[in-house]
Amino acid sequence: MERLRAPLILVARLLLACIFVVEGWGKIVNYAGTAQYMQTYGIPPQLLPAVILTELGGGLLVASGWLTRWAALALAGFCLLTAVFFHTDFSDADQLIHFNKDLAIAGGFLVLVACGAGDWSLDAVRAGARSRRHAARHATT
Repeated sequence: MERLRAPLILVARLLLACIFVVEGWGKIVNYAGTAQYMQTYGIPPQLLPAVILTELGGGLLVASGWLTRWAALALAGFCLLTAVFFHTDFSDADQLIHFNKDLAIAGGFLVLVACGAGDWSLDAVRAGARSRRHAARHATT
């Protein structure tokens, strides 16, 4: 299983990120409708740019494996807030499903926070470059 670790983490990152990239882009395309929807739940529409940045930006960061732990932490928090603000009518089975889905996705992001982006990521490339610079500095002294 160890040799599958890097590709599985990449696939997991892409699967987690996909919904946020799509939804973030959808909020740009339907900005007015999204702002109105947020307002019906008591969320100020002025927060929509931050929502878009979190979803689209965080999703792209997780997908690429760049600053993954930070982006995953932000998206985990986003999922928990979404569950609490938009999906607490547990008498509606659809809302209960969305609530549980948000919790599950937050859990997936917390695993990324704990374990990192894996070897097939820009974080790993950056860490390797940092290690090589560190080794080169110490080799010349």
